[in-house]
Amino acid sequence: MKIPITFLGTSQAIPTAKRNHTAVLLQYKTENILIDCGEGTQRQFRKAKLNPCKLTRILITHWHGDHILGLPGLLQTLALNGYNKTLHIYIPKATKKFIDLIYNLFVFQGKIKLQIHEVSSGKILETPDFFIESFKMDHGTPTNSYSFTEKEKIRLDKNKIEKLKIKGKILGELAKGKNITHNNKTIKASSITYTEPGRKIAFIFDTKINENCYKTAKDSDLLICESTYTEKEKELASERKHLTAKQAAEIAKKSNSKKLILSHISQRYQANDKPILKEAQSVFKNTIIAEDLMKIEV
Repeated sequence: MKIPITFLGTSQAIPTAKRNHTAVLLQYKTENILIDCGEGTQRQFRKAKLNPCKLTRILITHWHGDHILGLPGLLQTLALNGYNKTLHIYIPKATKKFIDLIYNLFVFQGKIKLQIHEVSSGKILETPDFFIESFKMDHGTPTNSYSFTEKEKIRLDKNKIEKLKIKGKILGELAKGKNITHNNKTIKASSITYTEPGRKIAFIFDTKINENCYKTAKDSDLLICESTYTEKEKELASERKHLTAKQAAEIAKKSNSKKLILSHISQRYQANDKPILKEAQSVFKNTIIAEDLMKIEV
């Protein structure tokens, strides 16, 4: 089963005609997890032919406008469309006051069930199939990165099962890693199963380079990372606590990531983003630049 990822917005603080504000949707089984919700995100859902009422969780990296100004409208739309689940929203620690302010900005129509989770570094959610971790970033305001990790699974070797003619409930025991007796013979689970590793997707948006970047991205199958500047603007990147394309690529390389997708692209590159890609690929070859409404599978 593939994990679909849709880039709903890929711009930096100022949007362009081609790039909306930051938002990425990860879909996994019954989970629809939105990472950030920049202005216009709910309209991007429509363009991508996705149903926002299927959302289960929203991960907010930080409260700068280009990452959250789509939240009020999205929540209002969910309420007006009869959203009947509990929407879990994960935010940096000690920032719940911003959720409260959002509700005081306008007359909210309808009702929606929200559960707010203030999180810092560590595992913030665990299910039988996956877990999500957050890590503190350095952006001058409470900021998190996030990683989604699918748990490894024990799989049955179909060829060996067919050869031994094993059927029925005992297959379930083997899948749990338990030995069985079949035709008066003991069959070890280890001899007929294999471990399928889980996949990991990491999200690093606004931040200055720091050690937690590498922890977030460690051994990821896909790293989605901001790339607001090139090395020519390295001093500006440091001053504004952002990453350059080269730094994003270095994170991917040092963390043993398999693929890097650059996002959070500055308007200064709206006519030509090749310098960003070239700079990153000189360090980490398996790099591409995200485009609005681009869909990939991991």
